[in-house]
Amino acid sequence: MNETPTPRPTLRRAIDAWFAARGWKPFAFQRQAWAAIGRGQSGLLHATTGAGKTYAVWLGALLALAPVRTRKPPRAAPQPAPLTVVWLTPMRALAADTARALRDALDALGPAGADAMPLWDVGLRTGDITSAERAAQGKRLPSVLVTTPESLSLLLARADARDVLGRVRMVVADEWHELLGNKRGVQVQLALARLRRWNPQLVTWGMSATLGNLDEAMQALVGEPVADAPPPALVRGQTPKDLRIDTLLPPAAARFPWAGHLGLTMLPQVVAEIDASGTTLVFTNTRSQSEIWYQALLEARPEWAGAIALHHGSLDREVREWVEQGLKAGTLRAVVCTSSLDLGVDFLPVERVLQIGSPKGVARLLQRAGRSGHAPGRPSRITVVPTHSVEMVEGAAARAAVAAGHIESRTPPAQPLDVLVQHLVTVALGGGFVPEELYDEVRTAASYRQLEAATWQWCLDFVRQGGASLAAYPDYHRVVPDDEGVWRVPDARLARRHRMNIGTIVSDASMAVQWWSAGGGGARLGTVEESFVARMRPGDCFLFGGRPLELVKVHQMTAFVRRASGDRATVPRWNGGRMPLSTTLAEATVEQLALAAAGRYDSPELQRARPLLEVQQRWSALPTPGTLLAETLHTREGWHLFLYPFAGRLVHMGLASLLAWRAARERPGTFSMAVNDYGFELLSATEIAWEERLPALLAARGHDELLHEVLESLNASELAQRRFREIARVSGLVFQGHPGERRSQKQLQASSSLFWEVFRKYDPANRLLAQAEQELLSQELEIGRLAQSLARMAAQALVLQPLSRPTPFGFPLMVERFREKLSNENAADRIARMVRQLEAAAGGTQEEAAAGGTGGVRAALDFGDPDPSPPSRRPRRQRRPSRPLPPL
Repeated sequence: MNETPTPRPTLRRAIDAWFAARGWKPFAFQRQAWAAIGRGQSGLLHATTGAGKTYAVWLGALLALAPVRTRKPPRAAPQPAPLTVVWLTPMRALAADTARALRDALDALGPAGADAMPLWDVGLRTGDITSAERAAQGKRLPSVLVTTPESLSLLLARADARDVLGRVRMVVADEWHELLGNKRGVQVQLALARLRRWNPQLVTWGMSATLGNLDEAMQALVGEPVADAPPPALVRGQTPKDLRIDTLLPPAAARFPWAGHLGLTMLPQVVAEIDASGTTLVFTNTRSQSEIWYQALLEARPEWAGAIALHHGSLDREVREWVEQGLKAGTLRAVVCTSSLDLGVDFLPVERVLQIGSPKGVARLLQRAGRSGHAPGRPSRITVVPTHSVEMVEGAAARAAVAAGHIESRTPPAQPLDVLVQHLVTVALGGGFVPEELYDEVRTAASYRQLEAATWQWCLDFVRQGGASLAAYPDYHRVVPDDEGVWRVPDARLARRHRMNIGTIVSDASMAVQWWSAGGGGARLGTVEESFVARMRPGDCFLFGGRPLELVKVHQMTAFVRRASGDRATVPRWNGGRMPLSTTLAEATVEQLALAAAGRYDSPELQRARPLLEVQQRWSALPTPGTLLAETLHTREGWHLFLYPFAGRLVHMGLASLLAWRAARERPGTFSMAVNDYGFELLSATEIAWEERLPALLAARGHDELLHEVLESLNASELAQRRFREIARVSGLVFQGHPGERRSQKQLQASSSLFWEVFRKYDPANRLLAQAEQELLSQELEIGRLAQSLARMAAQALVLQPLSRPTPFGFPLMVERFREKLSNENAADRIARMVRQLEAAAGGTQEEAAAGGTGGVRAALDFGDPDPSPPSRRPRRQRRPSRPLPPL
């Protein structure tokens, strides 16, 4: 025999030798993970970014599971083992980087101990691999497969799924926090339940650096306890990490700010920070904002052309890979990016991270900070660049929350039926299923642990005949029982259609952006959302990938473009950028305000924001954890109520609608509303005695009554129909098209709207309608957080302050209303006039009043980035960079 399955001491010596050769010593948490995996335990590893989590799990898998060669064979090398480990990552870029890291470790163990070389090979399976690679994997899968949740589901849909996946002994969910709280995480839960059915001893490990609810996160991953299996292990990495969080402070804090008012006024300081640092990542919260900042940096420093780059999810894969390789090689001075670079891709040269605007959450801040100093012993530094004066307070709050160990929790969705019915068709393709057995299997997944038999039967009826209203249509007879009672997909066409649409990632239809060439199609630049292009005409210009482009024509979901010859350009807008302030960061921000209220301006951020906070306290009050601040004001517009729960934009939208609805029930009236992350404004044309009515209007209600009131207070039917569009796609009701035959957003909306109307009229008990309403409440309105906010507000002491003029906290809410109904020109004039008046009332200097001039305000409106996306701007003519992105 030339190999044995378990010569572990030899392999362990090889690992020790490899570590010693690099000057490393295993951390205690790595040894703990190796031991737990060796005992056959599943678990969750939680450690700081760059601490060595990958080696903790990967080397543990090698030690516990990999067959190794004990001496060199005389002739042919032994064949690698069959598929044994599935390594899941949330992103394709991270999958490619992870596969390289795993291979590098395997290659390094050869010289360290050739007689203990593991007989594993590592392969990658994502949407980015070539057709030749996919064909080769059709014959034989690698021993270790790095892939995504969608690709794993596709493997489960193979007819030979059990033969291919039944011998998998370990699954690793990298960046588990990124999957846990959404439908992709539910997709993983269901896939793991299937694999455990085939192998009850399956070992499952998750890795994360930014989770607050570790026990819940671990249980969602490892599923129900299996008889005779050891209990799961929660491993915490306690390695010290030098994490530096600071704020790039403006020269002075505007006392009457609004969303995005600082805008690109911070540009000179950002340029100086990049100039003084090594490789820097400049994170923004939206793709539109990244385009603006990339363009601005090039205008400020034209000589940086080719040394800085842009990275976001709508750029073509070739462009993104070029940027990623430049980061790894250290050839780029800076990259302006979005969440596309959030996750654990290893960019060792990155020394500094700048966060433009609020990070919106502590976990997001930590995740992005970890992109710098991404190795044990190296410091990580993130600097918040405020776009609003109050965001300076958020910077101090985030630092305090991190020091206290306060991180947001992620909760798995409860029983999303669209994901379940998709999984039923997948399992039917992957060998078929017996309903009773699959019901027990599905209930081992955390999201479906409380799944009732009646709901299960509804799901079976839905995949069998489309429910009560679609039975006459063969396309919805997707799964039927055969003569032996095994449910299978009866039609090859339906099978192909399902495989093409597996997954839960749903976004607005996008159009390819491609260079126009008279002789044929040119190179592809990336994608923009169809809704943006639909508003444009040939000849219109827009900024994309750092280039001003002119639209030539639109043909078959492709926007053909050429370089713009003029100065006029708008910025594409993408949906998905509307992030609310998290509860954890909001509470930490209120704690900082309480310090200021007590006269403690201990941090640099509070000191710089002190003029604003002192005016707020002098004219009204500052919110504290024990008080709820409300302000009333009478102007020519009407009677204003400003309320500051600090519960995030989405909750404030629900609270504002709820309070207006409750007030109108007692006395009919109409209200205008404005919201931001700190509070909301209600404006009534008729007088309301808020002093008398507000306590009763804020009273908490029972859960069912609150649900009824929230739905009544909003246009719930239209909002729920929008959620239903996504549900219709995930559940397979709406076919998104074959490759090269993508359906337009208009077609997809028309299809989902038709199902919505049919179900409401002929099948009102359809459970997907109820799911749409539930998702509206839980995700768009955050009903759980809203209920918690009402309960907290009811327990707080109400501080109601009558005003003679808007306060620094109230003024931004008034500006939100202006920007909804006025052009930038008109809004700029009005805001500038109000700032001058307020500064005069606050005792401002001439310099402070001048800062509110129309020109400066208009510039801030043009360059700022209010949620969800910034207004259009016109970039100045510039010397184009010689190579900002790879040649196309």
